[in-house]
Amino acid sequence: MALDEATTRFLERLAETGGKPLHQMSVAEARAVNAGLAAMSGEGPAMATVEEVSIPAADGARFPARVLVPGEEPRGVVIYYHGGGWVLGSVDESDTVGRELAARTGCTVVLPGYRLAPEHRYPAAARDAYAALLWTAGRMPGLPIVVAGDSAGGNLAAVVAQRARDEGGPAIALQVLVYPVTDCLLDTASYLDPANQLLLDREAMIWFWDHYAPDQVRRADPEASPLRAADLSGLPPAVVLTAEHDVLRDEGEAYAERLREAGVPVEFKRFDGQTHVFFTMVNVLPAGDAALTMVASAVRRAL
Repeated sequence: MALDEATTRFLERLAETGGKPLHQMSVAEARAVNAGLAAMSGEGPAMATVEEVSIPAADGARFPARVLVPGEEPRGVVIYYHGGGWVLGSVDESDTVGRELAARTGCTVVLPGYRLAPEHRYPAAARDAYAALLWTAGRMPGLPIVVAGDSAGGNLAAVVAQRARDEGGPAIALQVLVYPVTDCLLDTASYLDPANQLLLDREAMIWFWDHYAPDQVRRADPEASPLRAADLSGLPPAVVLTAEHDVLRDEGEAYAERLREAGVPVEFKRFDGQTHVFFTMVNVLPAGDAALTMVASAVRRAL
């Protein structure tokens, strides 16, 4: 299926800016472009309270997080890990989608500002993501926890779910994986399809992996490539979303299938006519609203 009309217009507007491909940018340039994309979504719904906090990392450092509370009696808490290839993104840039999730689910949303590569390479982001889970469970005891994220954030949510299972960590009610990075393999059919070389292309993912995990041997670790975990049984129920025209499509769908084979309940949907980032382009791409609605419904059912 071809890209839908809204996505086509969106990509045309971006092309008119004449920017160079991401893999030819410096880290600073790429971060500025990503911040500009995030700003296109505008502001999210008002919250009852918004709190800026600092979470201790495993190595003694600290990283920021934002806690969004939509009302007086939240039904649970969603930890939302932002995307950006472990190199881009921030608490501010994930604020709008976080507010939408809080408003639509009735849950508190925690937005961890995990440390980014190349300043902090693998496994820093994965370790910070787990530290955010431990902090949330300690700060909000009794509330059921959902881990969620898009792209690299979906990778972190999957990694956190596996580690919590393996280490007897906090219980997770649901994992929401939006076009997640699940494997370091760069030659799947979706990676090689010319129709998928759009906002996120194969060269950009090579750029991201080179910054995050330059040691190619370590990329195969399950903390980097959760699809490579030997056993996926006993993991929380999952919601997995992919986009038809996305280089990450096949690995996300492979992870959903392996979860099913391991006996994990999975709700899966491929969004036809969509490309990478559609989920977070709130108020820009209509399919993003449909995906948010699907995720919010799944969270409410799980809790």
